[in-house]
Amino acid sequence: MIAVIQTGGKQYLVKKGDKIKVEKIDKEGEIEFTDVLLVDDKIGKPIVKDAKVVAKILNQGKGDKVIIFKYKAKKRYKKKAGHRQPYTEIEIKDILLSAKKSVS
Repeated sequence: MIAVIQTGGKQYLVKKGDKIKVEKIDKEGEIEFTDVLLVDDKIGKPIVKDAKVVAKILNQGKGDKVIIFKYKAKKRYKKKAGHRQPYTEIEIKDILLSAKKSVS
């Protein structure tokens, strides 16, 4: 059973038991994703009605540092900065097609 969820402006292909990193979510415990774009053979227009994906938040963190270096030749201009993108690691617990029925 696979599903495509949308969170943080991005789309993720998930199945039960997957551990993925998504854009930072300020919550603890479990979370439900209701923006489900696809569940197996059901394609949403734009989302699948009554479908949701239940996930458990494992931890919050920051990604690897990305160095930004700006330089202009012959102008004595240099600028160096770094960025670490925050993320939330989640584990997919269940994919539900309706409020009552579990799809596993």
